[in-house]
Amino acid sequence: MLNLDFDNAFVRDLPGDPDSGPGVRQVLGAAYSRVSPTPVAAPQLLAHSPQMARRLGFSEAEVASPLFAQVFAGNSLIAGMDPFAANYGGHQFGNWAGQLGDGRAISLGEIINAAGERWELQLKGAGPTPYSRTADGRAVLRSSIREFLCSEAMHHLGVPTTRALSLVGTGEWVERDMFYDGHPEMEPGAIVCRVAPSFIRFGNFELPASRDDVELLKQLVNFCIRRDFPELRGQGQALHAQWFAQVCERTAVMVAHWMRVGFVHGVMNTDNMSILGLTIDYGPYGWVDNFDPGWTPNTTDRHQRRYRFGQQPQVAYWNLGRLAGSLSLLFDGVEPLQDGLRCFVETFTAADRDNTARKLGLAECRDEDIGLMQSLQDLMTQAEVDMTLMFRGLADLDLDGDTPDPAPLREAFYDEGRRETAEPALREWLGRYAARLRDQVLPAGERRSRMNAANPRYVLRNYLAQQAIDRASQGDVAAVTELLQVMRHPYDEQPGREAFAGRRPDWARERAGCSMLSCSS
Repeated sequence: MLNLDFDNAFVRDLPGDPDSGPGVRQVLGAAYSRVSPTPVAAPQLLAHSPQMARRLGFSEAEVASPLFAQVFAGNSLIAGMDPFAANYGGHQFGNWAGQLGDGRAISLGEIINAAGERWELQLKGAGPTPYSRTADGRAVLRSSIREFLCSEAMHHLGVPTTRALSLVGTGEWVERDMFYDGHPEMEPGAIVCRVAPSFIRFGNFELPASRDDVELLKQLVNFCIRRDFPELRGQGQALHAQWFAQVCERTAVMVAHWMRVGFVHGVMNTDNMSILGLTIDYGPYGWVDNFDPGWTPNTTDRHQRRYRFGQQPQVAYWNLGRLAGSLSLLFDGVEPLQDGLRCFVETFTAADRDNTARKLGLAECRDEDIGLMQSLQDLMTQAEVDMTLMFRGLADLDLDGDTPDPAPLREAFYDEGRRETAEPALREWLGRYAARLRDQVLPAGERRSRMNAANPRYVLRNYLAQQAIDRASQGDVAAVTELLQVMRHPYDEQPGREAFAGRRPDWARERAGCSMLSCSS
């Protein structure tokens, strides 16, 4: 028996869809629609996060029970669950898309754990909802593995994120055209249970604003503040302004972490932006291998490159501007919202400077250090240098002399010819870097520790995830569990697991799933 303490505030305190029947529809004046998951043929637990299970209050025996797989496949509900799909809109690739909603995500409810934390349990791939449009509401194994692994990997990297509890195989096949090129295939189905204090997005507020439903907009804002931002005080527009500034600040912190570890979200639509500043909706994401600010993993975005790595801060600001436009219906003037947007700029700038100091092992980031970092990034872009290996390797260089030897950094280069061409510039940069380090009082040991706490040894490179997917597709899920274990300690040296820290192999440079991905899942 699985016992959880449910407190389903979202469906209790907000208006719901009066139509409880099946079928896709426009849902007006409501924050959600009640909907039950569609049962699957043969649910099987493929993997789970022991840390998240314990945090929610599950014992290992409960996780191993047949009921656990049944519940987190959507085949069975336990006492207190009140499933629903949320209603929201969004801007997709810069254009207003109207009503979107949870097309295949069904929230089972909100629990309060033993520590008093609120966690919403949500099944992704649990079947159709009123927001599914022409889709089937299902998800496939490859995308589910990627979401499961990345949610947990990002948490252990210290990046604000939703979490993952479980990965369940459905025993069914799902048809998907992975690259939208007219070649659909049947793929094994799966369901991820993802977990967060809240799954409210920018789009939850955009939709009622687009319909001039000020009453619902106000209800949503006040509910979100009351439930998810209880530390805020005040009332009316002053309270709403504090809240928006908090959203801007949290978003800035999140994106700064993305830039620190080399993560590219891939599809930063406003319906994929969490109001809590959590990384949400792991679709065509990727990690930068060779440093390239113009890289995006999303095939849908391969021409426009709107969501490329280097533009993520600007996109986040643009998205906040769309949220501000929606919230303006609740304000007499725009100045409080402009203040919030300025808060984003100030917070991100400070966080980016902190990233520079920590990644380079500096006690502080001076104005000239911005140029020092930019010079290194320009060199890395031109010479095709691995971001993760370069910054991790810098900590181990002998920088006592005037001309540090760059030999220990050779493994970070993808092309030997480019490395030889770039070596004089790299030596010159290392000389400047060594001189800068001598101009501070941070001891060498402390500098290395500071750098290794900011620069991961292990990240969830696309090819590593794809290898785990390939094995799981053949019935071997051990690689998923092993990769999860590695990513639980991304900043530590892990003897025997060096293969997980290597640069992208040549075979993965252009392979589907390793270099470019689609939104199809």
